[in-house]
Amino acid sequence: MRKKPSEQDFEEYIRQVEPAKREKSYAWSTAIGLQQVDGLTPSDYLLEVAKKNIEGKISLNMAQALIDSYYDSKTERTDDQDESEEADKVSVRTAQVLCENAFRLSPSFLIAIHKRLFDRILKHAGEIRKYNISKKEWVLNGVSVMYGASYELRMALDYDFEREREFNYSNLSMDEIVRHLTFFVSSLWQIHAFGEGNTRTTAVFTIKYLRSMGFKVGNDIFAKNSWYFRNALVRANYKNVRKGIQQEPEHLEKFFRNLLMGEHNELKNRYLHVDYKNVKDNAVIEKTKKAEAAKKVQTKSHSKMSQ
Repeated sequence: MRKKPSEQDFEEYIRQVEPAKREKSYAWSTAIGLQQVDGLTPSDYLLEVAKKNIEGKISLNMAQALIDSYYDSKTERTDDQDESEEADKVSVRTAQVLCENAFRLSPSFLIAIHKRLFDRILKHAGEIRKYNISKKEWVLNGVSVMYGASYELRMALDYDFEREREFNYSNLSMDEIVRHLTFFVSSLWQIHAFGEGNTRTTAVFTIKYLRSMGFKVGNDIFAKNSWYFRNALVRANYKNVRKGIQQEPEHLEKFFRNLLMGEHNELKNRYLHVDYKNVKDNAVIEKTKKAEAAKKVQTKSHSKMSQ
């Protein structure tokens, strides 16, 4: 999706922000970037409000009040404006949550985050879904991941959180920590406890959890790679034995290795597509064939010259 000039200006502004204002800038950058998961783009007004908050001219509560008032004053809206409203309101709420120190490793905290982000935006904000869902995924050629069944979502959440609370991170290497975190986060996302907004809620919860563990999750990897984050979650939770497709958590591991270990793994969405390996292999085969053909021509040419 091509960015508006104003969004480019905002990114440039973020890069120039002085260190004292860095935490707020990261929170806003992440909050805005996460909206891309659902194809939403914030308004120019939201970007201006964000700048005022980062510069200390207004509080986050005032920023939320300005955004709410901005949309309350509109009597007629187009579909695009409805999408901007969701992007703007969820962005400012996400920034608020990320700037708060409160955290609890529990299903109730996850549910509270969903309620906080989507209250009066999604019909069932903060409610566990009561129906089964499926979603067509580009990386799976339109196939859906198998999400948790509606009748066992709360039990699944309780089980995953209890197991995580009992897990001992002591004496683990960073490789082992990343591997376990990948498993926990991907399992949590696969439950898909809510009808909508699961990836954004999972991302915010994950950032809060990592910070509670002492990790400095201050960079904007979630902002710049939010779509990769979602696609990596998809690939970590999809398998089709008949087609020879296995779950591939390594893509999500690369994301967390960049985030927590400062690595620079290339995070490209095309690498996540189920057909990428075949396309890559075909390209290698085609390149090899061309090289062999060229070599044969060269050999024949040398043979004629020697005669």
